[in-house]
Amino acid sequence: MSKINKTTTTTNNKSSNPTRIDLKPKLRERMIALLNQQLADTADLYSQVKQAHWNVKGPYFIALHELFDSLAEGIEEPVDTIAERVTALGGVAMGTARLAARNSRLPELPHDSYDGMKMVALLADRYALLGASTRAAIETADKEGDAGTADLFTAVSRELDKSLWFLEAHLQ
Repeated sequence: MSKINKTTTTTNNKSSNPTRIDLKPKLRERMIALLNQQLADTADLYSQVKQAHWNVKGPYFIALHELFDSLAEGIEEPVDTIAERVTALGGVAMGTARLAARNSRLPELPHDSYDGMKMVALLADRYALLGASTRAAIETADKEGDAGTADLFTAVSRELDKSLWFLEAHLQ
């Protein structure tokens, strides 16, 4: 498992919509870029979890099928919250499936095997990567002085850590 350490979002992160939020325009632009990157990664994780949910095979099928569905549901709210924060800051949420796929820093879920426990391990790796990048985003937003975005990422981090715990419990 490697560390996510670069921003790949290829979009205009200008704050183009008016807002009365009292953050300086340049700070809003940096936060919009950070949020859109996390949006791409989080939306990609959602689609990978659904892919595993639809295709999982093996002796623990029903338990993992239901677990993966529950994990996907847990990611839906953070995706929505991140996108809404982008727009609240005056930006455009870049959250389509195509943009998420293009801009995500997560490794692609392999399509050659859907063995249940292999899927658990692969998803655990991706949750760990996104959790680490989310904690880095908390630190960045906090250092930049955007407490609202830092708080949003803190809530997302808690959800990711809980889901990672569920996955790791299956691997022990």
